Amino acid sequence: MTFRLRLSGHPREVADAVVPALVDDLVASGIADQNPTLWGPGAQAEAEIRLGWVQAVEISRPLVSEVVALRDDLRRRGLDRIVLAGMGGSSLAPEVITRGADVPLVILDSTAPGQVLAAIDGDSEDDLRRTVLVVSSKSGSTVETDSAQRAFEAAFSDLGLDPAERIIVVTDPGSPLEARAVERGYRVFTAQPTVGGRFSALTAFGVVPSALAGADVEAVLDEADAVLAEVAVDSPDNPALILGAAIAGATAESVRKDKLGLIVEPDAGLDGLADWIEQLVAESTGKDGTGILPVVLTEVSLEAEDPQDDLQRVRFVQDVDDVGIFEDHYDEILISASLGSAFLVWEYAVAIAGRILGINPFDQPDVEAAKQAARALLEERPQTGAPAFVDGGIEVRSTDAALVSAGSVRAVLDALFARAADDGYIAIQAYVNRDALPQLAGLRELAATSSARPVTFGWGPRFLHSTGQYHKGGPANGVFLQILENTDVDLEIPGRPYTFGQLINAQAAGDARVLADLGRPVVTLTLTDPQNDVVDLFDDAD
Repeated sequence: MTFRLRLSGHPREVADAVVPALVDDLVASGIADQNPTLWGPGAQAEAEIRLGWVQAVEISRPLVSEVVALRDDLRRRGLDRIVLAGMGGSSLAPEVITRGADVPLVILDSTAPGQVLAAIDGDSEDDLRRTVLVVSSKSGSTVETDSAQRAFEAAFSDLGLDPAERIIVVTDPGSPLEARAVERGYRVFTAQPTVGGRFSALTAFGVVPSALAGADVEAVLDEADAVLAEVAVDSPDNPALILGAAIAGATAESVRKDKLGLIVEPDAGLDGLADWIEQLVAESTGKDGTGILPVVLTEVSLEAEDPQDDLQRVRFVQDVDDVGIFEDHYDEILISASLGSAFLVWEYAVAIAGRILGINPFDQPDVEAAKQAARALLEERPQTGAPAFVDGGIEVRSTDAALVSAGSVRAVLDALFARAADDGYIAIQAYVNRDALPQLAGLRELAATSSARPVTFGWGPRFLHSTGQYHKGGPANGVFLQILENTDVDLEIPGRPYTFGQLINAQAAGDARVLADLGRPVVTLTLTDPQNDVVDLFDDAD
């Protein structure tokens, strides 16, 4: 299987209207030729250094045997537990690849202290002794990844283990991380510097951790290679042109469909792909007051069967020919695909969508704002303000006093959700240990039912490297619910004057500050007894 696409209803009409101009403008072949002028003069400088992903399959092939040889050597030495410290594109693609291959990979893309400790300690007292840490950061300065590396270095050293034998680095050449890694004797893999993080699935950032964990990444590259000629040709049958037109062309109509519901059916064999697409679409398109908001759904989500007028559905199925789209799934984009082909087609399609929207799909101008605010809060160390009120064990705060005037969590949620305009959305952001509170993700379904608006859910600070760009740079029609936790568990970050607990709280407060400055309403709920308070929160949201 490569990549099969079937459109019905409105998406078909939009694609039919938009694709001919893309073919005439030689957009597909232009991307394949790395033509930086396709997105206008304002994007040209960035595009000149961000189109290397079109050659990723060819460049990554020689890397596979090198990584497999390293994996075999590590296993001979009893090192068979792989932990990946990375954020955004550095973790999402390996997570999808290893899930599809059914091989274990511990993903550490959080600063929640309990989650960091769980990644270090594992499930038994011997797990750390058989652990290899892959530190993956394009810039080499990502605070979450740097903090995780410091914590693991200390944990290895405390057991008398040499970190140089257990830490592997993936980064861009010339980054500060590469310099530190070489100095300390770590194994280093450098990636293509002309590839942005969210387009890096088929580069060293996807290949190294996935292959070390045991996935057959050669097969993933073969799957991408099989569709490479198809996406590079200027043809009305090009699936990337059709997909890019379908998801972006409708945003300019009188009835805007600028929300994209992503449904991956269990038998599609693409578990986790929606989370990878979420980052690719949101961070690439959510800027200059426009964009496409991806909404990750399940097949039983409200929006999956009864979508709002401004949301169009993309459904991944085992075989598009087995679905009666004109009966049960009208107005829908249906896809059946192998994982490697899905990576490549979506990368092309999102680049094409950027051209249709008139934006630069390769930058992320608003991501840095939340990072700067968090750094400022870590330096200032302000005292947390008193909550507006406490309902049971849940502390309630807001950037807008009117939202918390009612005095109960249920009333605050009703007031916040009511602020979502007819074309707006609700973003739930959970800055908690998701290993301990995985059920919190179910709050998305309750909020969608009670609000009748598209609802996104993100684990913090992970989403800051994904939908965080859209929240600040996209349309100003979102309302935001932060969920934090009070916990006795914390962990020092070696060489830093703050702990993981202080870091994650600063990240939440910093993002709330930036959103508020942009006029986006934010409500923050802090669970003082997380396991019990989450039950009350579900009752209040129902």
